[in-house]
Amino acid sequence: MNLIKSFLFIGLAMSVLLGCDKVESNTYFKTRLPVFEKMSVIRTQMTSVVEPQAIEQTGKIYIFKDYLFINEPMKGIHIFNNVNPSNPSAVAFLNIPGNVDMAVKDNVLYADSYVDLLAFDLSNPTKPTLLNRIEEVFKNVYQYDYENQTLNSVVVRYVDTVVSREYFRTYNPYINYYKETVNYSNSDGGGSYGQGGSMARFTLANEHLYAVDHSSMNLFDVSDKTKPSFKKNIKLGWGIETIFPYKDNLFIGTNSGMYIYNIEDASAPKELSRYEHVRACDPVVVNDDYAFVTLRTGAVCAGIVNVLEVVDIKDLKAPKLVKTFQMQNPHGLGLSGDVLYICEGKYGFKSFEASDVNNIGYSPIEHLSQLNSTDVIPGPKSLIIIGEKGVCQYDYSNKKSLKLLSCISVKPIQD
Repeated sequence: MNLIKSFLFIGLAMSVLLGCDKVESNTYFKTRLPVFEKMSVIRTQMTSVVEPQAIEQTGKIYIFKDYLFINEPMKGIHIFNNVNPSNPSAVAFLNIPGNVDMAVKDNVLYADSYVDLLAFDLSNPTKPTLLNRIEEVFKNVYQYDYENQTLNSVVVRYVDTVVSREYFRTYNPYINYYKETVNYSNSDGGGSYGQGGSMARFTLANEHLYAVDHSSMNLFDVSDKTKPSFKKNIKLGWGIETIFPYKDNLFIGTNSGMYIYNIEDASAPKELSRYEHVRACDPVVVNDDYAFVTLRTGAVCAGIVNVLEVVDIKDLKAPKLVKTFQMQNPHGLGLSGDVLYICEGKYGFKSFEASDVNNIGYSPIEHLSQLNSTDVIPGPKSLIIIGEKGVCQYDYSNKKSLKLLSCISVKPIQD
């Protein structure tokens, strides 16, 4: 009898530990759901030029002649007369829903609008006029894992929502079930060319516009100012971030390395080499002999290092690492002569002597620790630095001491 009871007890215990019941669960969690809009509707809303507006969030920066262009992510472009960097004056806001990048050549502004490329006449920068639109060319930029996502509709914003999920799962008290979490970002030669920063995805060279998305490079012929034409899409692999032109070459920053393409034949970019590094965000600037690459950690970057890498590019087909220097959280960077400028995000802005590449990162010439910075343009009149709090300009004629000229501040978004 005792033996029978023992078997019964063991059987009951096994049924508790291993037995499973079908249990109906109803969970609630707070998330942000996408709001879709058809591109046909968005195209009727855009390209309006309005009076200058306060900047609520900074994106990319660009300069052309005496004008400064500041992108407000997904909204449009603020245009400033910058003839006097000590007193830049806002002249217009160009409303472009879905805008992130821009480039200018011969008084024509090229800008993205979600999946479209737009071209504007800048003969009068206070009143840009739309010249042309090429629809649905940036097919890899706005792709989401949502049922309703197509090229004909894009996510225009997110809304906070409490949702419930009813489902059946196999329940066992000794199994630790996966808890679902969702994270969202608050955003997601010849002719007269402008100048962009190191975080740019658009660049112009040899009568062509090169625009990179997450996995490819789109090529446009812009020799006809009034009618740019899409030529081809070149697959590059996933993780593409930035593009930087130097002479007849393009240096493409990715989250796993730097790609070098030759564009002597502008319509047929030729890959020369790939320099690989650990996974991290990767803007790049170059001179004749070296490429300067910053790698950083962050939620989007998924990196594990914060460093400056100096890469020997004398042989473009065989780039090689020269030296690595520890940084705090390097973002964009700029090169002017023998001075390298590095944006350290919330840790400030630094300048380094670049002539000795083996010692460049050990001791900065200057460190503006209170200046939040994400990208920089060493312009002909001023050093232009953009960060979360706005855009500041400095006189950098004395490389040992930057002199503040002006700041365009961000107006905080009201809840």
